[in-house]
Amino acid sequence: MNTEPKSLQEAIVYYSNPDICIARLAAQRWPDGVVKCPNCGNDKVKFSPTRRTWTCGSHHAKREFSIKVGTMMEDSPIGLDKWLTAMWLLTNCKNGISSYEIARDIKVSQKAAWFMLHRIRLAMQDEFFGSKLGGEVEADETFIGGKSRNMHVSKRQRRITGTGGKDKTAVMGMLERGGKVKVAVIPGRRKATLQAEVRKHVEAGAALYTDALASYNGLAQDYAHAVVDHAVAYVDGRVHTNGLENFWSLLKRGISGTYVSVEPFHLFRYLDEQSFRFNNRMGNDASRFSRLLSQIVGKRLTFAELTGKVGAAATC
Repeated sequence: MNTEPKSLQEAIVYYSNPDICIARLAAQRWPDGVVKCPNCGNDKVKFSPTRRTWTCGSHHAKREFSIKVGTMMEDSPIGLDKWLTAMWLLTNCKNGISSYEIARDIKVSQKAAWFMLHRIRLAMQDEFFGSKLGGEVEADETFIGGKSRNMHVSKRQRRITGTGGKDKTAVMGMLERGGKVKVAVIPGRRKATLQAEVRKHVEAGAALYTDALASYNGLAQDYAHAVVDHAVAYVDGRVHTNGLENFWSLLKRGISGTYVSVEPFHLFRYLDEQSFRFNNRMGNDASRFSRLLSQIVGKRLTFAELTGKVGAAATC
């Protein structure tokens, strides 16, 4: 549709109409125009304009459903206009956006905004995570955690128990030049851990570029492995990890500048967020937003799961 928004201002105005929101999501979810019951798959459904819901022709529990059912927004009382605005902001703000900003912008509580953002991050997970990287691939690792010089002395004494990355969370990334990046939280930088990640996500025979960390030794038997020693130089012809260094810069800028503090328990969700924006960097705001809409189905995250209380009653 040519009338679809291309900017945040246009998106806020466009999606202020709930009927337009439903039509947009329905077109994305059922591109053939045939609405199907998310519970039984039956396509004999009837739409109620007053309730803005469908009723399945088959008799079963929960036969009445809204556009939210079966998506990350299921059971949320927050309106679609606010959901779509939050999705637009998170997909297109280069350094991310905090729950406090979202709460002020769309007039919800900070707790509700925090929950919304984590559900959106779940939808941002790479749909093709099983595919392997090929061609020229850079591999590198980094540590995420607070800087001791920025901590109060009492907190520093409690949290900083060693040097280097001892009290931080290790993250590994692999970047296909001109393509996608894949990142994951890892338990450490031991040889078995790093090489298992490389073999899991990089095609055998690919050109693999790493730094001189000894944990990468032995990969030459499966890859065209070349090493750049950062104590000597950062670039040696085609051999460098500057693409991943750029990604780490974007990631840490968002965490330090926008989110300030990220618990290790939730770190992988912020990695999904930054990876989504990076992997869709060649598109514009509207295309990134459409890509996210195509990934919201089947992504459910309850508040109990989010807070580590799976046995507790989920709330929205």
